[in-house]
Amino acid sequence: MNVNGVDHPAPTDPRRLLSDHIRHDIGLTGTHVGCEHGVCGCCTVLFDGAPVRSCLMLAIQAEGHQVTTIEGLAPDGAPLHPVQQAFHETHGLQCGFCTPGFVMSVVGLLKQNPDPTPEEIDEGISGNLCRCTGYASIRRAVLRAAELSR
Repeated sequence: MNVNGVDHPAPTDPRRLLSDHIRHDIGLTGTHVGCEHGVCGCCTVLFDGAPVRSCLMLAIQAEGHQVTTIEGLAPDGAPLHPVQQAFHETHGLQCGFCTPGFVMSVVGLLKQNPDPTPEEIDEGISGNLCRCTGYASIRRAVLRAAELSR
C-alpha cells in the first residue's frame, strides 16, 4: 500500500486494522484512535482522496490504494496545508486529539465542495466528535480553509 507517497508492505496479519497498521507498523502516530467503532472520526484518513475511518478498514483492503494521513499533508519542512493553516489561524482546536480527523475530513470536504455553505460544513464535519471546542472555531476553520484554498 502507498501511504503518504511511500510504498509499504502489507501487514503480516490479514486481520490488522488500517489504523493499527498506520500507527504501529508504519509508525505514523498522527492518526488517532478513539472509539474504535467509527463513531468519533479521529482516525479519519484519506483513501484515494476520500475520507474514511481507518478503524473500520482492514489494512489489507488498502493494497493498491493511496492512503494519506495527517503527516502527508505537510511533510517535514513544507508549509502547512491550507486546512492545517486555517485551523491554526482560527484556533480550531483545543486539546488536539480530534484535530487530525477533523483536518482530514475537511480536506476531503473541500476537495468535493470548494465553497461549502454553513449547512454543508455541518454535514461535512458531522462524523467527527469534539468535546472541547463547541465547533464554532472548527466551522470558522473550514470557511478560512476554503478561502486559503482558492
